Formats: sequence, C-alpha cells, structure tokens
Amino acid sequence: MLDVLKQTTAAMTAPDQMFAITETEVRGNMMKTWANAPGSLRDLWLSTDVHGERDYLVYGDERWTYNQAHEQVARIANWLTSQGITQHDRVAIAMRNYPEWLLCNWAIASIGAVTVGVNAWWVAEELKYGLNDSQAKMLICDAERLSRFSEIAEQFSKLPVVAVRVDEPPQWATPWRDVLKTEPYMPMVTIDPDDDVCIFYTSGTTGFPKGAQLTHRSCLNQLLSSLFVSLSQGTANALIKGEQPPNPMDPNAVPPTGLLATPLFHVTAMNGLAHSVTASGGKLVHMYKWEAGEALRLIEQEKITNFSGVPLMGRELINHPDFDSRDISSLTTLGGGGAPVQPDLIEKIDSVGGQAIPAQGYGLTETCGLATGSYGAFLTSKPNSAGLIVPVCDIKAVDEQGADLPRGEIGEICIYGPHIIKGYLNRPEATAETIVDGWLRTGDIGYLDEDNFVYLVDRAKDMVLRGGENIYSSEVEAAIFSYPAVAECAVFSVPDERLGEEVGCAIFPAAGTEINAETLRDFLREKLAAFKIPRYIWVVEQPLPQNASGKFVKRDLQERLDTAHAQ
Repeated sequence: MLDVLKQTTAAMTAPDQMFAITETEVRGNMMKTWANAPGSLRDLWLSTDVHGERDYLVYGDERWTYNQAHEQVARIANWLTSQGITQHDRVAIAMRNYPEWLLCNWAIASIGAVTVGVNAWWVAEELKYGLNDSQAKMLICDAERLSRFSEIAEQFSKLPVVAVRVDEPPQWATPWRDVLKTEPYMPMVTIDPDDDVCIFYTSGTTGFPKGAQLTHRSCLNQLLSSLFVSLSQGTANALIKGEQPPNPMDPNAVPPTGLLATPLFHVTAMNGLAHSVTASGGKLVHMYKWEAGEALRLIEQEKITNFSGVPLMGRELINHPDFDSRDISSLTTLGGGGAPVQPDLIEKIDSVGGQAIPAQGYGLTETCGLATGSYGAFLTSKPNSAGLIVPVCDIKAVDEQGADLPRGEIGEICIYGPHIIKGYLNRPEATAETIVDGWLRTGDIGYLDEDNFVYLVDRAKDMVLRGGENIYSSEVEAAIFSYPAVAECAVFSVPDERLGEEVGCAIFPAAGTEINAETLRDFLREKLAAFKIPRYIWVVEQPLPQNASGKFVKRDLQERLDTAHAQ
C-alpha cells in the first residue's frame, strides 16, 4: 500500500508537475519549498476571479459569488488605503465567523498589510493587550466586540474603528456601509514572500498569548502541502481500490464546499480550510457558533464536502440524535486536527457509511497549519499516527539535550520547513528558544516510524510524571474514549505527596448513560498498565470547558475539581 503512495508522490513532485519541489533560502536557512507556490496571498486572491458567478461565501440566507466578493474586497482595500493603512501596517479583526472576516482579510493581505486575528472570546482587558502588543493601526469589529472595546475606548482614542453588522454604531466608529461606498479599485503593491501576512495569537493556558508571525511564504507553502496531502493520498487510495483517481484539472469536477466550524482567528479554519477551498474555487459556509445539530443541517442543505474541526466536533456529529436522519452523502472527508484524533473516532468515521473518508492533519499555529497528514486507508492502517510528513518539511524527535533520537524513540517533535512562522511578535527570547537553526521545537512529545509517519503521545506540559514514570494523557484519553458511555474526557495531573503526580480524569457521559468509576477502571485494565489508570475520576454534569479553538482547558479542571469529590 505504501509503495503505491511512494510512486504517486514521486510522479506528482516531478520537476514539470504542479507539486514540483525546489530549494530556497528562507531567513538564512536552505529548505525545500513548493516551486509553484504563489508569491503572495494577494496573488492567490487575484487568481480566483476566474470563478465568476460561483457561490463563494454563505452565511444564513446571505450569499456572495466570487464576482461579488472580488468587488467588495477591492472596495475594502481602496478604503483602507484611503484611511492611511499602508504596507506592513497591522489591522485587527475582532468578530465572529462572519463573511466580512474573510473579505477584510483578503483586502488587508492584498495591500501588503497584516491581519491581526483577535480571539473573539477575549474580554476587554485581553483585547487591550492584543491591540497594544500588535500596535494595530485599525480595529474592525462586530457588535459584541465593539461593546467590549467601548470599555477601553478612551485608552485608544486615536485608533480608527470599523463597526460591522452594527445598526447604530457610536460616532467614533465608521459604519460598514460607508466602507463599501468606496470605489472598487485594488491598489498596486509589491509583496515579499517573507513579509508578515497575519498575526495569530497562540491559545496558551498560562501567561499572555504570543503573537505568531505568519508570512505569505509560510501560509502558501502550507496551502500547497494541504492540497498535496489530499490529492496524493486521494489518488493512492483510489488506485488501491482499483478506482479512477481524482483529476484536479477536470473542469467538470465539483468544487469543494467547506464548513467553517472553527474560528477564523486560528489556522485550522483560516489556513487549513479557507485558503484551500478558496484556491480550489469552492464554497465556504459560515457557522455563527458550533452546534452539532446545526452543522448536520448545513451539511445536508449546502452539500458540504469537507468537514474539518477539532476531534470533539467529529465525535459530536456522529453521536448527535439527528445523525442518522440527515443526508450527509455529500461529505468526502470528515476529520480534523488541533489535537490527535483518537483511534476509536477514526474507526467510527470509517464505519458510518457513505463516502466520507476519515482524515487528519498535525500542525500548530507555528507551522501555519498541517505538517503531516493522513487520509483514508493510510489513516485507518495507522490509526495511532498523526500522519505522514509532507514533502517540504523535515521532522525529528530530540531528547532533553536537543540530540537527535533514532526512529521509534520518544522525544520532543521538531519541525523544519517553509511552513514555520517568522517568530513571535515582540518576543525575541521566546522566538530564539522555540526556533533553533530553523527547527521549530513544538513542545509535543512523540516519535517517527520507518515510514515517515509521526506519532504523538502528549504535549510536554500535559504529561503526568507519576513516581518517575511518564504517563501520556493522550494515550489514557484514547483508552477512555473507547468506553461507549464517554462523550468527553480530559486527563491531567493531580499533585500527590508520595508520587509527585497522579492521574486524574474528568468525564462528561454520553446522553442517557451513567458511568461508574470502578466499572470504567475494570474496563481500562485490559487496555492500560495499572499505573496509567486514573486514580481520580470526576463524572461531571456539564460539558468540559473549552477554549475558542475547541480544545479542553485542563488547567481549569485542575484548579476547579477537588480530589475529595472524585470517585
């Protein structure tokens, strides 16, 4: 099976092919890059005007064709320039997943300015931090974010503010309708591939978040890597089954339709989905907020082909009462990233029927999206893996001293390639600690096998050190998720006087079920060594706390749950 993929990869990366690979100097380091990557996000956006009257953006009853989107992006770009926004200036976007988010982002990128993706969950003080840290020259926000900004507006008296979807904005804010009155003219600008294109703040659980500097080159190489994983593994999967492989040049092929279920201020939605669907002339359907039943309705109504979210979302889709009654036959892929997709979920996706194929990618904000990907048979054959390394990236595992480890040995995962961010805004020390000679130290613990598949066992900060034994929370979580009554679970460390740390787990049961801690432990004894089985189990009545990207906030559980009330 892997021989078929190797042959497909060799054919697709040949010098005269779409995915030809070259070598380029990037910030002083020679690395492999995609030879045919566009020079900038501006170039990518301008190339999509050929899609004309195809649907591009959908939100509720509102629709934009590519023609309409290009006209509005040109108006926004011209207006920004008229307001004094110039190349390299930073413009903050603080709003829900409205279509205006993407329209503004394309306009900002097209004039060589920089989008600052503001976490829509931030309260006023956090918004104040982000605006100061990024030195934003303008804020574009919706009604809820405008309300939060009004609490600190006196401290930003010279900051221009644009109000989106606000019926009666204050006098100091420009109504969105005024922006769109501007002539649809796209200013001319020359953009270097290594210029910043956006600042995305990492969803850290301690201290202030760090602003990751994503460049045009890093985003566009990630885009081609994402497309390559889909096409190469899709072709290999078809050949293995004896079917006709997909033809990316087929003018009659149905363009993809993606569901924007995760926030646009993170790479999962923006780089992983929005960029690739836009580049393919596809349609993007926006969700105001995540709700599995609404997602199933939209999949049926809009004929969604690509669903990508954090694993929790895929699990909630499959477990939803409406799953069997909704027509999801349009789905070709169902998967995600942002956290390892547990083997039981891969098996469930593979067994639900239809043409939906399980897929997942591994990456971080610091890699602008995926650095590994796995699709179909290549995922189901290695369900514990995070996927195959993309051709323009190199990955290794290192020990605590930074020395390279052989295949199969567990260490910190490090990534090298054009996907890597330039650094952290205003954080030279953090940048130097994280990016060493072009290698990104991810903080993820894992290993590589002989076939170049990467396996993740934990985040370094999530590892439980029990009496000198390393316990990887993701391994324990995968075992617990295989218990039928579990809807959500999070494993974390609990302080222990004798052993240093013990294993704790918070569980939210599936609807209509009950969980007995001892029965669960009996179940786990066949899957885990005794020292890995949680000593403390909390069965909670509410879903587990999540951050804006849909990941469980373990620190909140550690602080809130009392061992005296554990089972």
